[in-house]
Amino acid sequence: MVDWFPIVAFAFKMLALGTGMFFAIKWHYDQGKKGKENEGATVLLAGGKVAAVFVLSLLGLVLVTFALARMLGLDLTFP
Repeated sequence: MVDWFPIVAFAFKMLALGTGMFFAIKWHYDQGKKGKENEGATVLLAGGKVAAVFVLSLLGLVLVTFALARMLGLDLTFP
């Protein structure tokens, strides 16, 4: 006998994800049609912010890693 739950759950999941994707694509398409006048500057500003956050978080991770390694007594000198 075939277990019916995985079949129904998979069908429901595909229906829910498909509906969500449809409305997400529709919303983004409508937003793209609405604001075309200053798109280039906005994209560059957002990209710069993302890059700055990434670099700062990477620097913070490196500093925390070296502090933890020093606290644990690891030798971090180059040969």
